Amino acid sequence: MTQIDKNTIIGDVLDFCPDAAPLFLEIGMHCLGCPASRGETIEQACMVHGTDADELVAAINELIG
Repeated sequence: MTQIDKNTIIGDVLDFCPDAAPLFLEIGMHCLGCPASRGETIEQACMVHGTDADELVAAINELIG
């Protein structure tokens, strides 16, 4: 996985880049260990937490480099 998008599953992101966890915590997603949250897409999580998915995707991709 070299680039993620809004449809990427959160669990896949965290498995590939555990350093992305703080970015999810910053949007209020404090349940990263929950199986349900790990199965959501980035877009789904952002909708629930009232956050812009494009901004989070950009931040994660910047972190991945």
